[in-house]
Amino acid sequence: MKSITFKNRLWTVAADIRFPKDFDESRQYPAIICAHPISSCKEQTSGAIYGEKLAEQGFITLAFDASTQGASGGEPRFSEDPSLRVEDFRCAVDYLVTLPYVDESRIGVLGVCGGGGYAVNAAMTERRIKAVGTVVAANYGRIMREGDMSADAALKTLEAIGKQRTAEARGADPLVVTYIPNSQAECEQAGIRDVDVMQAVDYYKTPRGQQPGSPNQLRFTSVAPALGWDAFFLAERLLTQPLHIVVGGGAPGAFGSFRDGFDLFDRARSGDKTLQVVEGATHYDLYDQPGPVAKALEQLVPFFRKHL
Repeated sequence: MKSITFKNRLWTVAADIRFPKDFDESRQYPAIICAHPISSCKEQTSGAIYGEKLAEQGFITLAFDASTQGASGGEPRFSEDPSLRVEDFRCAVDYLVTLPYVDESRIGVLGVCGGGGYAVNAAMTERRIKAVGTVVAANYGRIMREGDMSADAALKTLEAIGKQRTAEARGADPLVVTYIPNSQAECEQAGIRDVDVMQAVDYYKTPRGQQPGSPNQLRFTSVAPALGWDAFFLAERLLTQPLHIVVGGGAPGAFGSFRDGFDLFDRARSGDKTLQVVEGATHYDLYDQPGPVAKALEQLVPFFRKHL
């Protein structure tokens, strides 16, 4: 593995590039960009799990920290702005095509959770991406719009964002909130029983997956663009690359990746598209648990070998 950086606008994006066994710089290899979930970083599932496993199977993999997050630059910090996230993918391709050992005609993308939604969205307008894989892909815009599931959840959030921007314009400190509770005790105190939220805490806030680049912090005002964004918008017209979707068949949770997977499958124009249900696996099982991850890779690896 080698840590590198590439540019997005005026700042650098931090990434880890992994190489196949017996890597030979005089050869050309297919490459896969690995995108992390919302609130995550390259040291977690996108790089340390899927990036590593795919490199073992003969691919060069590039896992990056989203702009304004992890070790990447960009301001305001801890923003989750879809336009920045999607541009990161284009810039990652820009970097890969400069490497003599990457075959520019064989670049693919694999996104996990929110990174899957971003990967799909990027591929629609980045034709240098030749194949798209997703693992428990989630549509971040839909998640934000649903909010507390009330009829006007999105409107209430936008009103709150407007008030916060006014306060910050007048000198108030930026509001940085958390994505999830910081412990299972906080879940219990809040009466949270949802499988996705509870397993998110177990993944992000314990030694299982905890990393410094994933501090559970979100710039509140950055939510506004997401509320008007749909990861799968125009998939019916623009998403034509081969597509493989992995969802978990276990208990569905609040993040909705199971239904998003079927929604994406129905909407994608791709002539070659497949949907894999890993039976019994929850959303977070497919982040790092050996059995479910192995099941996902059983179909992801041949998919990428066929199309890259």
